[in-house]
Amino acid sequence: MAKKRIFSGMQPSGNFHMGNYQVLANWINMQAEYDCIYAIVDWHALTSSYEDTSRIPERIEHMALDWLSAGLDPEKNIIFVQSHVKEHAELHLLLSMMTPLSWLERVPTYKDKLQQLGEMGKEINTYGFLGYPELMAADIMLYKADAVPVAEDQIPHLELTREIVRRFANLYKPVFPEPQAILSPLLPGIDGRKMSKSYGNEIPYAAEPDELQARVRLMITDPQRVKKTDPGDPDICTVYTFHKIFSPEHSELAGQCRNAGIGCVDCKKRLAQKMITTLADVHGRRKEMAAKPDKIKEILAYGAERARKIAAATMEEVRSIMHLS
Repeated sequence: MAKKRIFSGMQPSGNFHMGNYQVLANWINMQAEYDCIYAIVDWHALTSSYEDTSRIPERIEHMALDWLSAGLDPEKNIIFVQSHVKEHAELHLLLSMMTPLSWLERVPTYKDKLQQLGEMGKEINTYGFLGYPELMAADIMLYKADAVPVAEDQIPHLELTREIVRRFANLYKPVFPEPQAILSPLLPGIDGRKMSKSYGNEIPYAAEPDELQARVRLMITDPQRVKKTDPGDPDICTVYTFHKIFSPEHSELAGQCRNAGIGCVDCKKRLAQKMITTLADVHGRRKEMAAKPDKIKEILAYGAERARKIAAATMEEVRSIMHLS
């Protein structure tokens, strides 16, 4: 029986950060069970960072380093850069011809991000930004993915993909499976919001111990806990959210917090040390791999070659069905 196929991607719009730590951990866990395709989606990065593209090559390399040093195997998975497989753009164009504009405008994250980034001075009222979910649909459909690991805020995008799959089937012929969601939780930023370089609340995945400790010290805790002797509520504490991932004794820490048995400063110190210890091997491998940039390029080229074979077959089928070949 053939393995189910997974597709997922991440934008190289900034340094890979700890918000996606569990997402990457899930990718690594899935590589033995699924046929996995993972893309560094550089075209998606342009939807909100089109005005300065100079650092995209560097960020692509850094993201590949983070993925590979964490344990993503380029033999077990197809790992590539989105723009190296031009069929993504072709399918996106064809799907955009048949997708109602209202479908794109109703995606919840569209208006939210339009407002948030607009308030930060970014001009993103563009066709590319509106069409972001359409390109995401093309990414997924191109490989006929059965499932997609997504965070909760991406569920509406995946539902749009399923709608586009059904519309294609009704207009032409059933070709694509309706991809199902595999939820991958995100870790919050140090201020409790979604972690994002745009918000300045991120912890870089490759942060050295001093930087990691400094960022953890800035994490918000229970705002009602003013003094060390005040009991705290770990369920509303960003620090405890991280402890649940990095500290096996997190339940004990929660009890100490509620009973004022540990202060926030000590709790943060423990978390920083746990994170440093957990990530030590990953950071060691990353430094070794960073010294071999040509190897990274080879891995991405190998992945793109494998991805193109699948993409080319899909597009040949699509063109035939749509009488374009």
